[in-house]
Amino acid sequence: MAGILIVDDSKTSRKVLRELLEDNGYTIVGEALNGEEAFKMYKELRPDLVTMDITMPKMDGIESLSLIRHEDENAKVIMITAAGQREKMVEALKRGAEDFLTKPFDSDRVLETIKEVLDS
Repeated sequence: MAGILIVDDSKTSRKVLRELLEDNGYTIVGEALNGEEAFKMYKELRPDLVTMDITMPKMDGIESLSLIRHEDENAKVIMITAAGQREKMVEALKRGAEDFLTKPFDSDRVLETIKEVLDS
């Protein structure tokens, strides 16, 4: 099953995603707390998919997405956003995000989106 890197500064969000994905057969290859860590871990781990929060300290998800896509134009990144961040989502999609998910997580939507992106 696919290896996934979870990027979120919220410990609770990382835990919820990890449990949901592992319970459904996915392997979590790593967790990053900010965009800077995410880029370093992406280069090292080369996951099949990244779930990337937008708003984080040090480096936000959009900047990290840009670095990852520059490093690997085939990288599959799903952005995670709180409600009301439409402008940031549009920017992330322009920079190469495959799709996005909103918090709080809807388990079915998360699994459906991840499957669609991995199958594309």
